[in-house]
Amino acid sequence: MELPGGVVVWAVTHHDTLQSLLADPRVGKNPALWTTFREGRLPYGWPLLNFVAVPGMITADGEDHKRLRGLVSQAFTPRRTAALAPAIEARALALLDAVAELEGPFDLREHFAYPLPMQVIGELLGLAEEQQHRLHELSDTLVSSSATPEAALAAQRDLNALLASVVAAKRAEPGDDLTTDLIAAHEAGHRLDQQRLSEAELVGTLLLMLVAGHETTLNLITNAVRALLAHPDQLRLVLDGAQPWSAVVEETLRYDSPVGQFPLRYAIEDIEVGDAVIRRGEALLASYAAAGRDGGHYPDADRFDLTRQPARHLSLGHGPHFCLGSGLARLEAETALRHLFGRFPGLALAEGERPEPIGSFVSNSVRTLRVTVRG
Repeated sequence: MELPGGVVVWAVTHHDTLQSLLADPRVGKNPALWTTFREGRLPYGWPLLNFVAVPGMITADGEDHKRLRGLVSQAFTPRRTAALAPAIEARALALLDAVAELEGPFDLREHFAYPLPMQVIGELLGLAEEQQHRLHELSDTLVSSSATPEAALAAQRDLNALLASVVAAKRAEPGDDLTTDLIAAHEAGHRLDQQRLSEAELVGTLLLMLVAGHETTLNLITNAVRALLAHPDQLRLVLDGAQPWSAVVEETLRYDSPVGQFPLRYAIEDIEVGDAVIRRGEALLASYAAAGRDGGHYPDADRFDLTRQPARHLSLGHGPHFCLGSGLARLEAETALRHLFGRFPGLALAEGERPEPIGSFVSNSVRTLRVTVRG
């Protein structure tokens, strides 16, 4: 597959092959393993550079990955995630109260699917409310496949600068949030002359948390509502209590993955895949959306079916880099959908609405989802 800028990689689209390679010790995440990166052959302003080069968990292997993941995992223990449930419920209900005041059709993505996860990750990271919208704008550019080199570089620069200012503010006034916890880990390591968390890793980790913590859940909620409105028989199953909201979340993750394709992984040695050979130093793209529609793994793969068994999928990853925030994303999506359709069981697409896909092959959803709450 040719990525923006003429960069050629292997796209792994079959479920079983992707599952195997995601856990294969012959596949790494450190960009130094990638010949194109190591030899400086990426084009100027390459829009996906932050996915490849940002210091943090998604570009680390082995002991480095364990060290970074261990620090962040403390924010996503089952107990801490469960403790967020009342706040998520309250935020969802408040947003629906505001939606009820709107006149005529409205964009569900803008007024509900976006603010809920943005507010939750903002609280978790200790972000000021006035910072959240700007961070969302910048992260949108970051995941775009069509940004110009100048726009991509500006977004990377501004996002890193804004997150660095968040770190500086939390150093001055610590709070009960993950950013403060990560700063403490960084400074404890510095005092002990240990590299627990470098300054670059600190900002890179916040970047990962910000993008993964709201963009994917925003897409998940949007894609689930879109699928349910397009399949009224499946919506009726959950409204009647025949299927739980968790089934909607899992089937949406398979049927319309919020992450289309995620860059990148690298072959540490030659790897035979069927009749092909991925050579050492070549890059792999995890094609989660394609794997979810793999007809060789899922019967009637293109059908949205809440009764599907088994409902397992790869959309939250597999192996050492399995999504740490998966429990929080599921909790937010289930809460959002339950309250949304509980409040507006007659929700429908606005007349003439033809949602257009967003301009990204990483982030998979639609630009807008205009709906009405009649009935």
